[in-house]
Amino acid sequence: MATKANSVPHRTVIEVDPFVPADQQKGVHNRWHPDIPAFATVKPGEVFSVQCVDWTGAQIGNNDCSDDIKNVDLSKVHNLSGPVAIEGAEPGDCLVVDILDVRPFDKMPWGYTGIFELENGGGLFAREFNSRAAKAIWDFKGVYATSRHIPGVKFAGVSHPGLIGTAPSAELLATWNKREGELIAANKDSVPPVAYPPLPKGTYVGQDLPKEVIEKVAREGARTVPPREHGGNCDIKNLSRGSRCYFPVYIKGANLSVGDLHFSQGDGEISFCGAIEMAGIITFSCSIIKNGVEKFAMRQPMFLPSPVDPLYSAKLIFEGISVDVHGDGKQYNMDATVAFKQATLNAITYLMKLGYTREQAYLLLSAAPVESHVGAVVDSPNACVTMALPLGIFDFDILPREEGLIKRNLGQCAIRSDGVV
Repeated sequence: MATKANSVPHRTVIEVDPFVPADQQKGVHNRWHPDIPAFATVKPGEVFSVQCVDWTGAQIGNNDCSDDIKNVDLSKVHNLSGPVAIEGAEPGDCLVVDILDVRPFDKMPWGYTGIFELENGGGLFAREFNSRAAKAIWDFKGVYATSRHIPGVKFAGVSHPGLIGTAPSAELLATWNKREGELIAANKDSVPPVAYPPLPKGTYVGQDLPKEVIEKVAREGARTVPPREHGGNCDIKNLSRGSRCYFPVYIKGANLSVGDLHFSQGDGEISFCGAIEMAGIITFSCSIIKNGVEKFAMRQPMFLPSPVDPLYSAKLIFEGISVDVHGDGKQYNMDATVAFKQATLNAITYLMKLGYTREQAYLLLSAAPVESHVGAVVDSPNACVTMALPLGIFDFDILPREEGLIKRNLGQCAIRSDGVV
């Protein structure tokens, strides 16, 4: 007989409702700041769960129009659950975070991938495509995702947190704001912006704090858009269940926060909102290595990826080099970003030959388990980067044939109500 008396359930330390705006819920914040106190505390070795809203905080709907993507309020993102303090963690320690599980809410078995407007978010090809809002809704059935907006594909997701990290110290926060402020000042006319400075508008801390603390966080709090020394918005798709993260600790308790959960993502998350974004539940266990920052010469996090990975062994690989072959033909010097963009554009134009629109192809490469690798960065003047498209995700043959490719009618993704793409 099952022994209920010896069965201790794991705690859920933060609970949210995925259908309620994030700024109406507790235990959610959207800025990095050391003065945001821990919302919950756990012991080393304790298994605990954290519930997360989607990164926009319930701004995006399951529908066939992308006006919500067009009008999303980016001053309110990303919405993180936390902070969670780990007893005994001190500055200079290494916080070891085991990701035990990541899954969507049972009551919300869907997610979305979006292309954001050039002037509101952007993406890898924001300027090249003069990006206009588009999206795909994905339905979840167990480990698989399909979309009515991108027909002909089905793939297993590797669910993971796009954003996870420890709280910065006051000194580290000041360093971030100084260096990013200097970058913004040097590129003040850039569209989309090169970085996002502290912004009082949209700031949310998710706790009942003194007015002066809230105002300080709003004035100084770092935006959650980029990855930094503490972790942050790394968007590493292999940090799924079974992975381990090593984070530097900057303040007492470490104050771990997490959000931006993804059902699946391609390397690069190219369309800005490029993963299959979801609300969901993540389960952790944490431990502490004393003085780990010094022991491991840590300047940024380290990771052990998950042993769980979809078995897509057959892939069609697209190469890119440091020449803008899809644009003006300019030669760049060992520029891996240019090479990555060219590999991606090669894949997009190929998918368009199969019948996908440019928007569908862009979204698919963002969301599906595609892999990108740096082939070489020593053969001047061209870096070489590849993008591998798994053949097994398609329900039709996509390989090159002597007679050419069959172009199918595959519709279009969700676009704006005014029809602009």
